Amino acid sequence: MNYMLKDENAIYYECGYSCDNALYLSLGSEAFFITDSRYTIDAKQNVQGAKVVINGDLYAEALSLLKKSKVKKVIFDPKEWTVAGFERMTSHSKVMFHPKPDFSHKKRIIKSDEELKILSKAAKLGAKAFKALAKEFRKNGFAEDEYNLTHRAKTILGDFGKYELSFDPIVAINANAAKPHAMPTSTKLEKNDLLLVDAGLKYKRYCSDRTRTVQADKYFMFDTQQSFKRKKIQKAYDAVLKAHDNAIDRARSGMKGKKVDALTRDIIIKAGFGEYYVHSTGHGVGLDIHEMPYISKKSDTIIEDGMVYTIEPGIYIPGEFGIRIEDMVAMVDGKAKVL
Repeated sequence: MNYMLKDENAIYYECGYSCDNALYLSLGSEAFFITDSRYTIDAKQNVQGAKVVINGDLYAEALSLLKKSKVKKVIFDPKEWTVAGFERMTSHSKVMFHPKPDFSHKKRIIKSDEELKILSKAAKLGAKAFKALAKEFRKNGFAEDEYNLTHRAKTILGDFGKYELSFDPIVAINANAAKPHAMPTSTKLEKNDLLLVDAGLKYKRYCSDRTRTVQADKYFMFDTQQSFKRKKIQKAYDAVLKAHDNAIDRARSGMKGKKVDALTRDIIIKAGFGEYYVHSTGHGVGLDIHEMPYISKKSDTIIEDGMVYTIEPGIYIPGEFGIRIEDMVAMVDGKAKVL
């Protein structure tokens, strides 16, 4: 198969190494990792199964290799390329460039046993970090605003620089938690506030993703058993937890993604909060924080063993509060296993 890649994680998946200026070409039985001289040593030490080619003009080198190979068709993912980069390639070549959106994500949708081990380790490290974060917030978080809390979350989750984060963590209090991708504000954490934290870290480049919503009293932990003083919040929380647990318990290989989505959505609708469930149930996780499969109302993807995705139902009532509970699962022997 002939294809070209520009995305860092897509390239890493192919050859075990990537950097911020590289182009990967697979031409039949040969593969080429093209980069500039800043990465010569690392590339030659780490690239597997591909020839390292050093040229600061990636596109000129790729065009030269294409011309020598005499291939007639090359697959590419249009989501990976800038207009300028793609025009540079196509305007100087007679090769037919065939677009295949999500080309690499489709190749990566079933995780290998080794990938499952790495993802499990990433998830476990993430859970451990949440425990440390709860301790930090209980001790030093009250009366601090979301900006400060988010900074502390980055430090704790990354183990003071040891791990890269999967994404910028979300730390949201009360009404701000009603925004699924809340940005930090000057709202300060007070005793018995609702606190939502969505965060993850990377292990060997693979991501973890976890969300917990708690009542921030002096003893709180980021676990799923929570008691809230407000009855409306408790009712919503119990519905989200029931939806979360139901999807994990009942998801099966062979189901379509939209069937797994219904395992959460039907419960939240029945509880009377359907209009406040504003996103899909989950997404795949791997080298990217958002990968296939997508667990949504419209997904016809067949869930298979080896797939890893999140279960993260939520209820978001504008101006009041938001609740989300999220865990990563892997499909193993036909069932969902929490990582």
